[in-house]
Amino acid sequence: MNPAPAIDTARLTLRGHRPEDLAECLKMWSDTQVTRHIGGRPFTEEEVWGRVLRYVGHWAALGFGYWAMREKATGRFVGELGFADFKRELHPSLGDSPEAGWALCPWAHGQGLATEALLAILKWGDANFVGKRTVCLISPSNVASIRVAAKCGYHELRRTSYKGEATIIYQR
Repeated sequence: MNPAPAIDTARLTLRGHRPEDLAECLKMWSDTQVTRHIGGRPFTEEEVWGRVLRYVGHWAALGFGYWAMREKATGRFVGELGFADFKRELHPSLGDSPEAGWALCPWAHGQGLATEALLAILKWGDANFVGKRTVCLISPSNVASIRVAAKCGYHELRRTSYKGEATIIYQR
């Protein structure tokens, strides 16, 4: 098993998900501000538990995955981000490109925390995905995430749809 490596930034600690993260993850994924651009509805406890297990499974099976973010100063849960291979049914396929993603609790929005964390994991990715591009999918209406992606070196590759919703594929 490949546990998620801990990564520290100026304000954050990133570590692999644990079963005890479920309550905080559920609180975040139950918030309509978080889900309006990701799925369009709050997630159930069952769905969030599936996410947590999928994150742990990515590390075990693929050697990469998602991290839980915590604020260093307080230990407060900030959100989650990482790389995945979700085998999305997209045309054309994303292939074997690791897909970056991030979601933060509403209290953490607008503070630069997503950019700080994404830059840290991209540094990790550059060392571990040598010669590979990374991609991310963002709803065209998610202006904040589009800005984060641009600050971190992503540029638009193509516009498409996923599960009937417009999406933009970015690559780095």
